[in-house]
Amino acid sequence: MFLSVFEMFKVGIGPSSSHTMGPMVAAARFLDMMRASPFQFAGVRASLHGSLAFTGVGHATDRATILGLAGFVPETYDHNQAETALATLSDTHILHPDGLPALHFNPKTDLIFDYDTPLTGHANGMILMATDAQGDVTLQQVFYSIGGGFVMTEEELAAGKATDEGAPVPYPFKTAAEMLEMAERSGKTISAMKRANEVSRNGDPHLRSGTKRLWQVMNDCITRGLTTDGTLPGGLNVKRRAKGIHDKLIEERGMNLTAPHTINDWMSVYAMAVNEENAAGGQVVTAPTNGAAGVLPATVRYYLDHVPGASEAHIEDFLLTAAAIGGLVKYNASISGAEAGCQAEVGSAAAMAAAGLCAVMGGTPQQIENAAEIALEHHLGMTCDPVRGLVQVPCIERNGLGAIKAVSAASLALRGDGTHLVPLDACIETMRQTGADMSEKYKETSLGGLAVNVPNC
Repeated sequence: MFLSVFEMFKVGIGPSSSHTMGPMVAAARFLDMMRASPFQFAGVRASLHGSLAFTGVGHATDRATILGLAGFVPETYDHNQAETALATLSDTHILHPDGLPALHFNPKTDLIFDYDTPLTGHANGMILMATDAQGDVTLQQVFYSIGGGFVMTEEELAAGKATDEGAPVPYPFKTAAEMLEMAERSGKTISAMKRANEVSRNGDPHLRSGTKRLWQVMNDCITRGLTTDGTLPGGLNVKRRAKGIHDKLIEERGMNLTAPHTINDWMSVYAMAVNEENAAGGQVVTAPTNGAAGVLPATVRYYLDHVPGASEAHIEDFLLTAAAIGGLVKYNASISGAEAGCQAEVGSAAAMAAAGLCAVMGGTPQQIENAAEIALEHHLGMTCDPVRGLVQVPCIERNGLGAIKAVSAASLALRGDGTHLVPLDACIETMRQTGADMSEKYKETSLGGLAVNVPNC
């Protein structure tokens, strides 16, 4: 099994990888299908189902779907161009994607939130349709947004887990046990094996420049979040807090008033900065999702700013190790909150961040696996219950606590020799089973939990 670091970490836009980025990607794929079709098209339609319907407005799923059908993609998304396209559509009810004729699309009638007809493949389902001049559907495709910006057609999902059709890689592991066995047999670290796999597919220059860009986008996102205040969009009137907390931390540092536990505030504020940016629709990196995008960058920033001897030269190892762990979780369980609750998002992110931190602090493969297991184990059962469907409450603070858990898990693992009772594979399988047993109202539908118990929401 090979899942590239650039599939696990993708540059995109907020507020959700599965509800914003996924529908935009699906729409882009559908446009490609239309371009390859012999039919003549005059319009498009879309219907959103399951979690995409229930929390679609709060996650900007409607906006993302429309922009995707207009030709926008997450990697090159430009906010000003998007606003212009939406304004033009409002006036004309016409979309102008490249390589296709003008397409009729009225958002009020051609984008349907179907709350009553869940699709069977995944909680995040959508149907995209193309019509002829008479309005008859001549091309239709069901897509599922399966978390982290990954999208599969109905046929791809029915065929089983996504297959890797590329050339064989040197170290193909599907489980943590296989990963550790290969590390012991080869004498290589987890990051070295992952690097060899990446280089075998895309070459060393691509890997180095790509991981450098990923960290640059992550770090820029932290910086924007730490320097921007105001109120987040969506109607909850949630105030940005990261800038105020960060300003206070800087002030206290200058006055030499810092208590030991204040390090937790630094970890939290880095993560909150990212997730406030995500909530505002800013540019983030899936890690492994948008809703959990703050945990890993916060842990990297903690390492660079607060750990003696830290070096940016180790960030590539951090990301490669984290991606290896994230790939195991995605392949054997889920990284989708709509499928398995927030344990699959912040829990997975904490496991990835703990593994990465343990690696750059000199951990053995066994200690790294232990760090990931500790972090994931103590997120088991966590629900996804966003208030009003917005990726704000409890998501922003939850990322801060996830970063704290990640650092604690790495530290605990480094204090041991790597031997422990619960294997990471068992923890991942437990997370999968827990997600399957979890009530749908606690899986990103905003039908239970905080989403219904917070007043005035």
